[in-house]
Amino acid sequence: MGLSVPIENNWQQFHAPANMAKSVSIEAGELLECFQWSDEPRDGDWEHVYEELADVMIYCIQMADVLGVDLDEIIRSKMAKNAKKYPVEASRGSRVKAE
Repeated sequence: MGLSVPIENNWQQFHAPANMAKSVSIEAGELLECFQWSDEPRDGDWEHVYEELADVMIYCIQMADVLGVDLDEIIRSKMAKNAKKYPVEASRGSRVKAE
């Protein structure tokens, strides 16, 4: 995808799956913090929201790379499972969680 960290930084040594998962969670927390106490970003700062969203996505993509998985494949697989779990006729317009 072209988003890997440049080799010269030598950061790949820190990209163990556990470290990547922690980083995804940390960055997701920072994204959530943009909306703390409001449905709109603090000070209307959408640019900060976009930067935090990008950080989350970058770590997710890097984690997929570390794990050697195809993002398209795992996303399609998960969407297929969700379609079975939440069929349109039973879940359209409802936020009730399936059991």
